[in-house]
Amino acid sequence: MSQRHQVSKAIRSTLVLWVLTAFIYPLFMLISGQVVFSYQANGSLITNSQGVIIGSTLIGQPFASDKYFWSRPSTTNYSTADAKNDEAGILKTGVSGASNLAPSNPALLERINGNEGEINKLKKAGIQPTADLVYTSGSSLDPHITPEGAKVQIARIAKARGVEPKQLETLISQNTDGRFLGIFGEPGVNVFKLNLALDKISK
Repeated sequence: MSQRHQVSKAIRSTLVLWVLTAFIYPLFMLISGQVVFSYQANGSLITNSQGVIIGSTLIGQPFASDKYFWSRPSTTNYSTADAKNDEAGILKTGVSGASNLAPSNPALLERINGNEGEINKLKKAGIQPTADLVYTSGSSLDPHITPEGAKVQIARIAKARGVEPKQLETLISQNTDGRFLGIFGEPGVNVFKLNLALDKISK
């Protein structure tokens, strides 16, 4: 076999693989995603009754009102900070990511245990602190809290909305995601979806 033939064969193989991997496979995945998993492929977006996008089930949102379940804290404030006016330093870690502060870091201890820290904030609201309501997630965009983190907020929300605690317990159960394939991870409650369901039973 001549060297020219080998080079020609190598070039043809490269071109075929390039067409397969750079065009045909991505196109197949794009079409499959849009046809079979359109909702997930487009960001798991949720719209209101007017058809306006109000969020994604994949990214957490901050909730401050006593009428809603609170999300876990975020070092990036769920990436809603203004990059041009970031006096609080919310975006120091970028639009996503943990603070990387060590457990002994004074800044972390102040954020958790200080006068304006997460624990005092929860206690003032009558909420028994749980780990997920005190510590941020690795991405700082986690939309989930634990079922326990949701249940400790029931009394506050029931009082603010004038609903029965049992209703809220049922709502939490209905919006709790189980372990993936029944074995991976832990059960979680998507706060955004839970609050949307909450608005449907009470304003």
